[in-house]
Amino acid sequence: MADRTESRRDEDLTGQAGPSLRHFIRTESASAGLLVVATVVALLWASSPWSHAYEELWHTSLRFTLGEASLGMDLHHWVNDGLMVVFFLVVGLEVRRELAVGELTDRRRTVVPLVAGVGGMLAPALLYLVLNPSGAAAHGWGVVIGTDTAFLLGMLVLVGPRVSTQLRIFLLTLTVIDDIVAVSIIGVAYTDGIDAVPLAIAAAGLAAIALLDRIGVWRASPYVTLIVIVWLATVASGLHASIAGMLAGLLVPAAEPSRARVEAAAVVFRAFRQSPLPRLQREAREQLDRTISVNERLQESLHVPTGFVVVPLFALANAGIDLRGGVLADALASPVTWGVVLGLVLGKLLGIGGGAFLAVRLGLGRLPQGVRGGHVLGGAALSGIGFTVSLLIVGLAFDDPAEAALRDEAVVGVLLSVVIASALGWLIFVGAARMLGQRDAALPTRLSDPVDPARDHLRGPADAPVTLVEYLDFECPFCARATGAAREVRQHFGDRLRYVARHLPLEVHPHAELAALAAEAAGRQGRFWEMHDHLFTRQDQLELEDLVGYAAELGLDPEQFLRDLQDEELAHHVARDMASAAASGVRGTPTFFVGEERVQGRYDARTLIEALERSAADRAGARTAR
Repeated sequence: MADRTESRRDEDLTGQAGPSLRHFIRTESASAGLLVVATVVALLWASSPWSHAYEELWHTSLRFTLGEASLGMDLHHWVNDGLMVVFFLVVGLEVRRELAVGELTDRRRTVVPLVAGVGGMLAPALLYLVLNPSGAAAHGWGVVIGTDTAFLLGMLVLVGPRVSTQLRIFLLTLTVIDDIVAVSIIGVAYTDGIDAVPLAIAAAGLAAIALLDRIGVWRASPYVTLIVIVWLATVASGLHASIAGMLAGLLVPAAEPSRARVEAAAVVFRAFRQSPLPRLQREAREQLDRTISVNERLQESLHVPTGFVVVPLFALANAGIDLRGGVLADALASPVTWGVVLGLVLGKLLGIGGGAFLAVRLGLGRLPQGVRGGHVLGGAALSGIGFTVSLLIVGLAFDDPAEAALRDEAVVGVLLSVVIASALGWLIFVGAARMLGQRDAALPTRLSDPVDPARDHLRGPADAPVTLVEYLDFECPFCARATGAAREVRQHFGDRLRYVARHLPLEVHPHAELAALAAEAAGRQGRFWEMHDHLFTRQDQLELEDLVGYAAELGLDPEQFLRDLQDEELAHHVARDMASAAASGVRGTPTFFVGEERVQGRYDARTLIEALERSAADRAGARTAR
């Protein structure tokens, strides 16, 4: 039983987010530990008697030659100008996906994090410049604008609320804005000279990526080829390569899987299962690839290597400074060091926290459900972990050998900020939990309105021991009836199950609300489930005249059906279902509840059956205990 409880707790941590976002959170959180290890190793190595080996390693030249063309850099630049392009490419891919099909599709949700993100860049830069208003030191203002998403999410797991999915989504949205601005600043403020010809080639490459999207190219290889060309041209132009990665990622298309593509892949896969020939294997693989967007396939391929190889290597190459010989003492007395600390720690706290509260107070938007003031301040404090972006800008801001001391002082400031921001975030979260009762920053997981046989539509006995509730949308191609999952579940349980259908017509489906009313109008004549099944077999034909035709096919009184479609009582019924969905933490369809607990993560028939069997076993165990 304990193992089961722990498993459910783990699901709670990420189950409220979409699949890509859940994968992102797990990867970033796990890689944060490796990032810490790489940082410690770099510091110890650079401050040890073997520090010369550290310096020699990163100054080792690596050159690739093809005929008369060649590309050569030392290992330090290969990491910063080469591997880090992959890091920013993944960031760009994530931003494009969130804008296309993720959290940022609802632009209303972006207002508060947008204002907070702008505040979280302006306030740190201003505080840094208060201590370093002029001279070479002033050039380091960009060091304090960035937030390290990997470190932030990893530290949130350690010191944040036990369940913090909504806060993570809020902070991830904020860092998306942060990353775009930070990369733009790197490309504009920290670039010395531009070569127009390579820059034009890079621009043409980006335009070609956009064209691939426009004409619907689904293979990943043309995109990858163009991304490499854009990177090479950007390096040759004099711009920092990070901007190539970000812009390319933003142009790679993202889309939800279409039901038609899924069915086409299933047909070919069944053919391969019956006749495992190489040609069918190739066709099945191609159909599966076409089902998932290029954006998500690239993310799936690059996310883990980026989190577990690229970012730790970057930390190993950039965090190593020799703290011997009074370097640490000099840094602790330097306005550059404390400008970085003040900007990242206090600036992020004031800028993000103040920006979020101001946006809410002015009515520009609302905090995500489950996120409260203490959570925002704790997340703002953790956003002072600049690390990756900060270290990258340190190297660009103080790249002159005469500025080596300023560079070391800025690095010490970045590392101190990691420790101080983490401790401050922990204190704020603990204080908010103990004094304000602000513990979990998550969506509700329990069904707000218990099943009521007098108003809910039930399939199966009203007193059945196991209950499955589905919030559905008649235009949703992946709802249980559309996929056949509901049928498999009912066949497995028989009379032991009562299946409950509730409405959640989504804004993206223009006919869903009318279809919900049609099902309720049919229910007035005792034919709800017949209309329910009928609508799911005709999801692309849900105009009013179509619905009237279906009513006639089912033998309903068409005049009464039309009158009921306009009945405010039925509209209130649908609206109440929608309100209960929001109060229960439902954000999309299909969403299932086993008993009164929301199913998080997968919702295929096998997973639902396993969850229902556990629920039945728990109920039986509870009765035995009594």
